[in-house]
Amino acid sequence: MSTTVPATTPTPSIPSLLGRRGLILLALAAAGTILTLVLRTAGANDVAVFGVAAVTLAGLAALVGDATDQLGHRFGPATTGVLQSALGNLPELFISLFALREGLVVLVQTALIGSILGNSLLVLGLAFLAGGLKNGRQVFQAGPARTTSIVLLLAVAALAIPTIATSPGGYDEGHAVEFSAFVSVVLLVIFAASIPYSLSGGKGASAELEPDSHPWPLRLTVGMLAVSAIGAALVSDWFVEALRPAMATLGVSEAFVGLVVVAIAGNAVEHAVGIQAALRNRTDLAISLIQNSSLQVAIALTPILVLASLFISPVPMTLVLAPTLLVAVALAAILGALIVFDGESTWLEGLMLLGLYLIIAASVWYGPRVTI
Repeated sequence: MSTTVPATTPTPSIPSLLGRRGLILLALAAAGTILTLVLRTAGANDVAVFGVAAVTLAGLAALVGDATDQLGHRFGPATTGVLQSALGNLPELFISLFALREGLVVLVQTALIGSILGNSLLVLGLAFLAGGLKNGRQVFQAGPARTTSIVLLLAVAALAIPTIATSPGGYDEGHAVEFSAFVSVVLLVIFAASIPYSLSGGKGASAELEPDSHPWPLRLTVGMLAVSAIGAALVSDWFVEALRPAMATLGVSEAFVGLVVVAIAGNAVEHAVGIQAALRNRTDLAISLIQNSSLQVAIALTPILVLASLFISPVPMTLVLAPTLLVAVALAAILGALIVFDGESTWLEGLMLLGLYLIIAASVWYGPRVTI
């Protein structure tokens, strides 16, 4: 009596797993990275380097988005959001470290605030607007979103107190560096404690695969995330190197460069992935990605850079902000918290967030121009 051996399904090749879109994005990212390096080495016009680097960053961001989708099939939205946000913030970490080494403290400080504003207002607003117009009213788990909003408000308070306490007549006047270092350590402790709490909310249902698609092996998923994030870090560094002379040619203020241009470029990964998730009606994943990115910038990346500046920067960076920046980030945190507290989002709420972002961006447009 013969036994029938079940047929085994052959493992798809990497090109078939990536698909046509993935292969095109991979080729675009690789070619863009090489072209940016060639232009930079050949001493090409800074505006050209800036433009090529920006397109390359978009391709790398899309690759990270595809890999993040694959993580969403294996883990819940909270876990995916924490992991992707950490990788997505690598470009900004490298950009900021290189800038601090050159003493560009103001640019780094405004870029960090711009990242928080960009995610909390611009990206969240675009996600709600695009998702709402396509899918109607969208719902998500209100509990994790509320918790993240509350921690973000704490981060805003941690920025407000050093600004006030070290102002003329304040109790800590003249000790901005020491006080900022102390607050940074406290924020890092809170961030470390928040990671297991955030991961505990990652047991929700995973996202469904698209028809006729195959799940990526975990090794391919993690490898694509790592390679794309590292590539984004390298290209972002070249992008910022060309950005200052390019912006000087275009006549844009330094505050606008840091708050808007550098912040958007450094967070291109979260921008693409969060909006893409909202369009696919994966609102929990979109909220987790976007909020975790803002939170990690506020209570992890910023204090890390404050402490790092003590060793690598000729001028230490502090948590003392200009009044306009402090008010802007406070209003963004408050409005974002009010919108997510009910666990629902609409396109009109997205438009409100976008409106506030445009107003804040316009408030720094007429600042001092970039000079070489």
